[in-house]
Amino acid sequence: MTTPDFKGARIFGLITGPLLFFIILVLDPQIWIAPQAWTVIGIALWMIIWWITEAAPIPVTALLPIVLFQITGVFNSNQATAPYANPIIFLFMAGFILGLGMEKHNLHKRIALNLIKLTGTNPNGIILGFMLTTAFLSMWISNTATTVMMLPIALSITSLLNIDNTDDVGKKRFALVLMLGIAYAANIGGTATIIGTPPNVAWVGFMSEMMDYEVSFAQYLKVGLPTCFVMLAVTYLLLTRVLFPSKIKSLSDSAEIINDQLIALGPFKRPEKLVTVIFVSTALAWIFRNSLNSLFNTTLLNDTLIGMIGAIFMFATPVHLKKGEFLLDWEYTKKLPWGILLLFGGGLTLAKAMESTEIVQIVGESIAGLGDVNRLVLVLGLSTFMLFMTEIMSNVALAVIFVPVVLGISVTLNLNPMYLSLPVTLAASYAFMMPISTPPNAIVFSSGMIQMKDMIRAGFILNLVAIVLLAILSETLIPLVY
Repeated sequence: MTTPDFKGARIFGLITGPLLFFIILVLDPQIWIAPQAWTVIGIALWMIIWWITEAAPIPVTALLPIVLFQITGVFNSNQATAPYANPIIFLFMAGFILGLGMEKHNLHKRIALNLIKLTGTNPNGIILGFMLTTAFLSMWISNTATTVMMLPIALSITSLLNIDNTDDVGKKRFALVLMLGIAYAANIGGTATIIGTPPNVAWVGFMSEMMDYEVSFAQYLKVGLPTCFVMLAVTYLLLTRVLFPSKIKSLSDSAEIINDQLIALGPFKRPEKLVTVIFVSTALAWIFRNSLNSLFNTTLLNDTLIGMIGAIFMFATPVHLKKGEFLLDWEYTKKLPWGILLLFGGGLTLAKAMESTEIVQIVGESIAGLGDVNRLVLVLGLSTFMLFMTEIMSNVALAVIFVPVVLGISVTLNLNPMYLSLPVTLAASYAFMMPISTPPNAIVFSSGMIQMKDMIRAGFILNLVAIVLLAILSETLIPLVY
């Protein structure tokens, strides 16, 4: 979700969050819950209210556990701060740094233009090219950065149609689908890899902290990649064949525009080659990590170590040694979203407190108390809640709050935690209905080629499709892989 402009909501949240926390501290907890658990609930509500209203910046809210858990005696200093240095946080930092290397040297743009070039001049082919390219880049760099880069390229294509001065429904539909396709592909593409989107990283962290189970990059890829392809294919077919078919035959000048932009990039330069070597080597090491460990008879290699080695190489690889120029310098890390890393730390600390005070267990037992709950019904219900809530709330903050609860439900019902938690985590990234739901949605909406009713219509249908897909996933691919 993007930052709301409604100041009243922020002021309301700023006051209500701490006020509710102090009211809960004053109230006497019921006999069914321990005083410490009651305190953690109060802190969680404070954080949730601030996250929803964005009364304070989301990363700042994520720092509250460091202060409040120590003041209230829930955790000591070491316990309250340790989750902020969880290995999964450094894995995501490494992913960000690799992405920055691609961005700085325009490697991502060269990849994008070459992939789009393969699709030719057929309008639906162009849309497919943009969606595949956007999804691929979103697997490795931020969804927002990918969308920001793809939008100008798309606008140069739509300029051929003279959209503002035509009543041609086909042309307007082509532009609409191209814009929606980019945003949706950015959201979907991020779900393919662990480092593709923050909720995935949060989930892997919770699996490690709460379930003592390490999800490797390669293991996640076995579920994330096919799910991404299926959702992307369904989205493409619905947009181009069912919801907004344009029926335009050809855009002959589009190939020339792509070629012109490629020419402007110039030849494949030394920095791009070096970034490519580091990026591909790191990705291959993630994918074949277990094989490498077996080959060298060690257990040393893990995803965080591999990612950090790749990140260090980005700073330590010279482009012009005599000039002191390297692929990345520290100044460029100003673009790294440090706040997201703090958000993970706060979420992991909150989850740890909810687990240690047995709040998660209480919620799980409450669900179990409803009787013999069908697993498929649970997946449908929990995924639907997550998916529609993420339309109005930050998907990272929502995952941080909700995924630990889902893991607790799984433990109480004696279910494999993957069956419930992974579909719910993926649902956090499937926000298709509103411009405010994700930065990619907001970015393409700013093009002026999308009407709100069209985004809501397409998004609502895709939300329903996503819920069905996640239910199928929980019954088929997840049991097969895990």
